[in-house]
Amino acid sequence: MALLYERISTHVLEEIRSGVLGPGDRVASEMELAAQFEVSRITSKRALEVLREAGLIERIRGKGSFVVKHLPDLDGVTTPLRGALRPARRNQWPGTIALVVPDLSESYGLELLQAIEERCAEEGANLIVRRTRGRQADEEQAVESLVGSGEVDGLIVFPVHGDFYNASLLRQVLDGYPLVLVDRHLSGIPVSAVHTDNVAASRALTERLLDLGHRQIAFVSPPPLNTSSIEDRLEGFRAAFAEREPGNYQAHQLTELRSTLPGSFTPESVRSDLELIRAFRDRFPEVTAYVACEYNLARMLDRALGRPREQVISCFDSPGDPIAGPPYLHVRQNQTEMGRQAVDLLLAQLRGESVPKLSIVPFELVDAADS
Repeated sequence: MALLYERISTHVLEEIRSGVLGPGDRVASEMELAAQFEVSRITSKRALEVLREAGLIERIRGKGSFVVKHLPDLDGVTTPLRGALRPARRNQWPGTIALVVPDLSESYGLELLQAIEERCAEEGANLIVRRTRGRQADEEQAVESLVGSGEVDGLIVFPVHGDFYNASLLRQVLDGYPLVLVDRHLSGIPVSAVHTDNVAASRALTERLLDLGHRQIAFVSPPPLNTSSIEDRLEGFRAAFAEREPGNYQAHQLTELRSTLPGSFTPESVRSDLELIRAFRDRFPEVTAYVACEYNLARMLDRALGRPREQVISCFDSPGDPIAGPPYLHVRQNQTEMGRQAVDLLLAQLRGESVPKLSIVPFELVDAADS
């Protein structure tokens, strides 16, 4: 049996579906609905809130509730209402896709964007790009505005680094909105994601250094908490030492660097990180090789260490053009495949097909001399 507030929200939905209420029309107030259905105002207020959450009405303080000007897709809607409804499709298939990304660089990101744009062009889909500059608040706002606009059919999101999951992303996942994550995943959250096997890649990179004769190696990164790519790379780094003799090999880690995080690159943060690296070097002079979780950290290590010839710096990703920066032994992620798969997975969701929750793309190790 339907709850009282569900009866009211269903009644208003049917009025909208039948055309009794059209876009911009005023909806009965809490008091009017309470009197009409002989319920408390708490119940009628809850009914209006459910309609707002579904994207059917907007509530304007001091004026009342109104049917939204751009209605979601009402075809096949079941009652009682649960969460946000799919925006109405105003374009012919395959419509419009939005990419939400922290930032782009020569070392990582530009090739991913190019692959996504080319795949969208092949499929006839429009592409909108929103940069969040690594700020979670901007990411939340971008997701909310893109989904709420009704102009976008699905999202590809490169999540920002952060201690907490983006509430907007979680809401879209729970509401079943077409969504694919790239580069990283959200641990324990059932959403389609395509990325490198960072555990295997980091382990392979570290094992290369071990095979080169390095016995004391350090992993260097920003704080890894809730950033799956860093957490996985740290796990792979540690795993490389699992089958080595503990007395002869030792893993170190420096995971408090912050200047390379998007939005954190300031002269003060750079000086602070350089001091941390030099203090670490002085504390552990026996370290002869470093695994940096990204290219910009490798460059910072290079600057801070004043590298003796016997020390080796390695990292994830590197610019293809040496003019953009010095080459290092690195993991090359297949950004092209990642971008193509992300678009294919999203289009499959839009067609109503079941897609895997995790898709892994290949990687390769590239020596500095081969860059």
